[in-house]
Amino acid sequence: MAHLTALDWIVIVGYFLGLAALALWVIRQSKDTTDDYFLAGRHLGWWVVGASIFASNIGSEHLVGLAGSGATDGVVFAHYELHAWCLLVLGWVLVPFYMRSMVFTMPEFLERRFSGASRWMLSVISLVAYILTKIAVGIFAGGIVFRTLMPEVGFNIGEMHIDSFWIGSFLVIVLTGIYTVLGGFRAVAYTEAVQTFVLILGSILATYFGLQVLATEDQSGWTRLREICSSEMFNLWQPAMPEGVAPTWEPVREADRAAWYFDNSPGSMYGDKGVYPWIGMLFCAPIIGLWYWCTDQYIVQRALGARNETHARRGSIFAAFLKLLPVFIFIIPGMIAYAIAKVGAVEGMETLVNPDGTVARDAAQGAFPLLVKHALPAGIRGIVVAGLLSALMSSLAGVFNACSTLFTMDCYSKLHPTATQSQLTWVGRIATGVMVVLGLLWVPVIANAGGLYGYLQSVQAYLAPPIFVVFFGGVFFRRLNAQGCLATLIVGFAIGLWKLVIDTPVALKWHSGYAEGSFNFIINNMYFQYFSLAIFLICSLVMVVVSLATAPPDYARISGLTYGAITEEDRLRTRESWNAVDVVASVLVMGLIIAAYVYFQG
Repeated sequence: MAHLTALDWIVIVGYFLGLAALALWVIRQSKDTTDDYFLAGRHLGWWVVGASIFASNIGSEHLVGLAGSGATDGVVFAHYELHAWCLLVLGWVLVPFYMRSMVFTMPEFLERRFSGASRWMLSVISLVAYILTKIAVGIFAGGIVFRTLMPEVGFNIGEMHIDSFWIGSFLVIVLTGIYTVLGGFRAVAYTEAVQTFVLILGSILATYFGLQVLATEDQSGWTRLREICSSEMFNLWQPAMPEGVAPTWEPVREADRAAWYFDNSPGSMYGDKGVYPWIGMLFCAPIIGLWYWCTDQYIVQRALGARNETHARRGSIFAAFLKLLPVFIFIIPGMIAYAIAKVGAVEGMETLVNPDGTVARDAAQGAFPLLVKHALPAGIRGIVVAGLLSALMSSLAGVFNACSTLFTMDCYSKLHPTATQSQLTWVGRIATGVMVVLGLLWVPVIANAGGLYGYLQSVQAYLAPPIFVVFFGGVFFRRLNAQGCLATLIVGFAIGLWKLVIDTPVALKWHSGYAEGSFNFIINNMYFQYFSLAIFLICSLVMVVVSLATAPPDYARISGLTYGAITEEDRLRTRESWNAVDVVASVLVMGLIIAAYVYFQG
């Protein structure tokens, strides 16, 4: 069994000493103001903006969850990674509105466009979403990485054994929390920029050496990977219904459910294969993508910290280029790990496959760490482990700062308008600690929810639709008003939370399941993307009907915040902020996305 060697530890320690030096330098440059603590003084260059966006996104759910989905289901989740085009929407469509508004948070923008009540509602939804997804997922994934790389680490407290899972989780939290709390967003952004390149380098090395293990004298590693994995694993477009399931209430096999419903876990199994129907990927996934990339505080905060509209847009385009990489540096390594285990090319990876050669889904979440541990040479393994830990820390650092910004600027400052700049920064630090504790309490839900990446997408699918509707509706249609926005957020959030309330007891095995054919049974077993589409349609209807049934907004008050109320001066300023280079780069991104869709068709 491979272990981290002295050379690996030298590389890892050297990397973290360098990161600590950078964080210390940034902390010394920081000022005790809200602009600096929450938005880095609004002075980030485009390359820092883009790298920080990518590093915030590419975290634990990718290294653990996305690679795991690659091992179990192939490239199907690449749909989410090919949403790089959503970053172009951020840069070209929404950045001008955000930069003109000079807001700190997305809820604050919603207040400018609609009302203060909408701001409060979105702040609550966002904080809940961060606890259920980003914080808890980061903690959970950190534990998986440590458990896989150092399973022998642990100690006993009385009769209770604390293993490397929990040790690793807490270490990641503490190390990340120190520089996040002390340096604020400036420290987060600059360390993320460095972590991005370490992460990319490490993942490329993992892919390269993994393919080298598979290669033979007669075949390249890539050719052999395609031979070992089924053609379905290289197909982005899965059937709308699992093969062999008829549209009736009677299951075709004991392992199957009714055709119109899918197991609550997004990694649901029909026999041995998870199902991700193309209808959900085509219509639901873009809603989640546009919500995440264009309206989520966690991501957009990086653009808000840019020097001006030009740097915010170019940072978004740069991030779009980087976003194309995960298909090849996370999904493919997961498939490589499965292929290596299936043919027995490397000792120690056999836990990834069942005796019949099919993937062992329970073990698949450790596919990437297993590949790193057993298939990479010494020294290279240290670089990749540093990249792994970078991803875990950067994603947590980003969400810690986003949470503190939301709570401080949207909740505390509204209740205490006379609070000083120094008081606000300290409140932000305290809020971070509270969020971490709540995230820890939610980890057991994730542990029982199936695939990590699938869990993340399902929870986001329940919470994203109302936010997507109010932001894009508000920007494109000036007639939509505050009453419609608030009603949409309340209704959409209530439906999504209701779905979680029904699902969670079953996921935690507190509940044995609902009576077959009952309403709760139908809701619990409805496929997450289809349920998300239902929420989207309901929210769209509520937004339009309530807005038209009430008085129109004051168009003078929302000037510059919607396409129907843009001044000529605003148009000219936006036009001057981009040139042909930005256009060509954006077209190139779209061309690469189309090429990926053409290639991955089985």
